[in-house]
Amino acid sequence: MKRYIFGLILSLFCLSASARQVFLLNDDWQFFYKTDVSSDVARRINLPHTWNLDALSGEGEYLKTVANYSRTMFIPQKWEQKRLFIKFYGVQSVADVFVNGHHVGEHRGGWTAFTFEITQHLRFGDNNQIVVVVNNSYQNDVLPTSSEINLYGGIYRDVELIVTEQTTISPLHYGCDGILVHQNDVSNESVNATVSVYPTSTKDKLCDLFLQVKDPAGEVVYSRTIKEQIRPGAPIDIPFTINNPQLWHCEAPKLYTVSVAIGRNHEDEVSVKTGFRKIEVEPQVGLKINGKLQRVHGVTLYHDRAVIGSALRSRHYDEDMKYIIDMGANAIRSATAPHAQHLYDVCDQNGMLVWIDTPFTRAPYLSDVSYFATPRFRENGLQQLREIIIQNYNHPSVVMWGIYSLVWMRGDDILGFVKELNSTAKSLDASRPTVACSNQDGEINFVPDLIVWQQNLGLERGIINDLSIWIDKQHKDWAHLRSAVAYGAPGSINLQINSSLKPVDVNPQWEPERWQTDFHEGYTRYLGRDTLFWGTWINNMFEFGSVRHTDGISRAGLVTFDRNNEKDAYFLYRAMWNKKSPTLHLTDKRRNIRQDSIQQIKFYSSVKAKPTLVVNRDTVRVREYAPCQFISDSIVMTGQNNVVLSAGELSDQQIITIGKTLKPRP
Repeated sequence: MKRYIFGLILSLFCLSASARQVFLLNDDWQFFYKTDVSSDVARRINLPHTWNLDALSGEGEYLKTVANYSRTMFIPQKWEQKRLFIKFYGVQSVADVFVNGHHVGEHRGGWTAFTFEITQHLRFGDNNQIVVVVNNSYQNDVLPTSSEINLYGGIYRDVELIVTEQTTISPLHYGCDGILVHQNDVSNESVNATVSVYPTSTKDKLCDLFLQVKDPAGEVVYSRTIKEQIRPGAPIDIPFTINNPQLWHCEAPKLYTVSVAIGRNHEDEVSVKTGFRKIEVEPQVGLKINGKLQRVHGVTLYHDRAVIGSALRSRHYDEDMKYIIDMGANAIRSATAPHAQHLYDVCDQNGMLVWIDTPFTRAPYLSDVSYFATPRFRENGLQQLREIIIQNYNHPSVVMWGIYSLVWMRGDDILGFVKELNSTAKSLDASRPTVACSNQDGEINFVPDLIVWQQNLGLERGIINDLSIWIDKQHKDWAHLRSAVAYGAPGSINLQINSSLKPVDVNPQWEPERWQTDFHEGYTRYLGRDTLFWGTWINNMFEFGSVRHTDGISRAGLVTFDRNNEKDAYFLYRAMWNKKSPTLHLTDKRRNIRQDSIQQIKFYSSVKAKPTLVVNRDTVRVREYAPCQFISDSIVMTGQNNVVLSAGELSDQQIITIGKTLKPRP
């Protein structure tokens, strides 16, 4: 039976009413491993998909292997005069695509979109087979070559079929939409911009282009028609000006719609959302958006969650964004590499600032090699950087490009490669600063526009109070650098202990929540009021999967891997950062059985009203020892104790049981 691609059986839908048609190809795939004896054992699956879900539950081995995805679809005869493209939004990490046995292309890198034209290999009026061979093993010429995150493997984002006329806006330019909006000059009075359009044609040498710009209310504020020559791979630039623009910023993220149609009868049309803003960073001042200082309160966001691994749907990004907004953060760092486009669409709409990393990174393991001084490594790094920038270029929320993270100056000299990454980013986009996260000394720290110091004082070395010495040295010797700070510590909600000893004093794999709380409290006391740094970045917003960690999960998140439990440190930042909704939170509520009869109660409050703490019906005096951080006088407790905290209309409560644990005889 013929199965038309637009039929109900394939559950496809058209995303555009113009001559261009876009169909989602997420259903009805067959999956089998390269090592399987026959494709007869293939499983029927839907996308997004990864083959490492069993490893998340502890029921299977984490696989770094090769697998095949195949799909059959009927291509109507009436499309014979059309052009067809297949677009993948994310395949981890190397993909080879075949159509009817013909190799149409390879993509090396697991985080960015890529598109191939498949017209010449199709049989119109017949069934056609797509096969994608996917490899998620570490390779010395595909970044990252060193990472503590799981490379789950699979086609873990959407796949689309794009059907166009012979002359079209190209879907092939580094996997983007074929339209880039350059912000040449932005002020409150006017915006001077240029739209770069990438046309492609199999027959025409000239094309008509129609540009239209709509303001946030949907009113047309600019339109123009031009006729230009088509040059393979080269853009057609259309300048435009908007007077009295509504600028994009965190408090009012105003978005414009830029549409380009090609052909006299608008045979193809592409629209993108964007916003206009000016980004500046001044030493000892900070990050400015449209000339206004913007203090950055950022969180690092990884790429997975419990049960589904990296095969995230839009609703999962929406849920994560609710946590981030509720905590009061105003910035996201896409760790290691970019997330799906939906996340940045949401950031555009909510005024969230974004830093996107390039996957040139090093995991904290001495045996790892993060840099290979080979031409193929260099070319892959530059290719991934170009894809990251061009695919995310139109998002106003993206305000900085990451060029490296935690690499070191050992072995082969990486300085030349770092400089090449930085200069490439600048050549593609001079409007945004480059940034890097560093825990090393050396000249590499002076290459990017911005540097973020990864700090671990009090965790792996020293004590938290050493942070004051480090900050003083930054003021004295490095105040001219545009610096920010990133930090974090692990803490498991399943480890509730009475001791406040830090993990490395007992066991490096011992990660009690109480220590994580103390670590973050200490850092906020030293960094909260310091004006040298343009921002702070918390590692991490959520726990993430890592087979390189003891139980397969990095516990450094403020929220658990399954998103079911916020840790105490989450409420610390909510109290400090969320200015719209007050916080009142007792800490250590999971540590409800304690040994010592002398206790102090700690809590966080951003409520304007004075907090009241009652223990067993007796009011206990409290004091604020740091912004939003409170502690009570010492309290003598026995047996069960009822703790009630209130401030204004908010309240929190806890029952603490004092009991002795059984100890072995000496």
